[in-house]
Amino acid sequence: MNGCDADTGLLSPVRAGTPVEAATGDRAWLQAMLDAEAALARAQARLGTLPATAATAISCAARAERLDARALALAARETANPVVGLVQALTAVVAADDPAAAEYVHRGSTSQDILDTGTMLVVARVLPVLLADLHRTADALAGLALEHRDTPMAGRTLTLHAVPTTFGLKAAGWRQLVLESAERLRRILVHGLPVALGGAAGTLAGYLEYAKVDGGVPDHGLGDYLDRLTAAYAEETGLARPVLPWHALRTPIADLAAALSHTAAALGKLAVDVQVLARTEVGEASEPAPAGRGVSSAMPHKRNPVLATLIRSAALQVPVLAAGLTQCLTTEDERSGGAWHAEWLLLRECLRLAGGAAHTAVELAEGLTVRPERMRANLDLTGSQIVTERIAAVLAPRIGRTTARQCLTRASVLADREGRPLAEILTGLPELKGVFADGELVGLLDPNGCTGAAGLLVDRALARRPDGADSTGTGPAAQG
Repeated sequence: MNGCDADTGLLSPVRAGTPVEAATGDRAWLQAMLDAEAALARAQARLGTLPATAATAISCAARAERLDARALALAARETANPVVGLVQALTAVVAADDPAAAEYVHRGSTSQDILDTGTMLVVARVLPVLLADLHRTADALAGLALEHRDTPMAGRTLTLHAVPTTFGLKAAGWRQLVLESAERLRRILVHGLPVALGGAAGTLAGYLEYAKVDGGVPDHGLGDYLDRLTAAYAEETGLARPVLPWHALRTPIADLAAALSHTAAALGKLAVDVQVLARTEVGEASEPAPAGRGVSSAMPHKRNPVLATLIRSAALQVPVLAAGLTQCLTTEDERSGGAWHAEWLLLRECLRLAGGAAHTAVELAEGLTVRPERMRANLDLTGSQIVTERIAAVLAPRIGRTTARQCLTRASVLADREGRPLAEILTGLPELKGVFADGELVGLLDPNGCTGAAGLLVDRALARRPDGADSTGTGPAAQG
């Protein structure tokens, strides 16, 4: 053990061992920056301003295993970013393979072009993994919503029983949030990951000067060359073309931060609801619990809700980190002295935490145990008081809204104080004598018949496909 140990995830178990962890590690980020360098060389070669043999040599040499990431990190203390040392190390590797190609490494480029493009490549590789987990989670929640479309349970507001709802509607709500997060991330993946190509101060001057020297591009052709270079770089990386260089225009990072924040928070809603439902005194749902999971170091009887706890931990962290990324929109000049640098670790942790939460949510949603019998027992805890809203609505046209509310308030207080059934107290109130037909009150007090439009809302939610369209093809996605 020493101070140079790698980050093992010891203090971030929600992402430890998940696919997104490997996709965002130092080696993955290093490879992405090398891929950016290689793609740039190939793009320049396609335009005839760099020898094709040099582009091939650079691409072959641009392998993370050929560089020492720790040495690059230490060297970055002298330059404030890892790209300067990376370029030096890559140049040395290329020179060993093809001396003539070495001078074309990083031709006309700048550190931020490579690091930002590498960052977009990392994100482009992470988001499909994250989206796959979100869609698996949504599919599992759709199954729960369908199975429990009409399973009644107590709706809770401000921690107390309010009116009846169904577990199907709760699961449909979880799914809706997950799908909304997936759509935000999908839009970014398709449209919002641009290459960075600006040169030292966002003017691309270095690229254009080398184009004149290496490719004989005349001054009057520089505008066309600029367009073709940006297009070729975008094609080589699979990223989007930006309208302008974005060294100091950090919308791509801010948009990503917002989407990751929404994702973590949406999954957090699922997690905190499961924690409530899993409480000993509630007992309406429980996590999958393989042998050994959730054990307490002090209390052998406990099986803690580990998955929900991990997800919630991410949900509490990502929005805070994302706020830091949004703050980096406020950056000075044509390149920031600190704001850009502050993004790197914040973004990686947002990706790791949101990705870890999504991966964990798959297991939670697919393995969640639902207990309808406990839901029914909890519905009965207040002795039918949970349906007083319904009774008030029925009584209002018969005895007046104010009188109805006063009667029900008095009856509820007596029911609590004396421990008597609400039906018995209501039938004994003089104001209500003869108001109910025979047997009517029994039906009105049954919470099974008091779930409003819950079932219809579940049907409506499940008709929405993951791409945002409804089953009739008339939703937003279908309309384009």
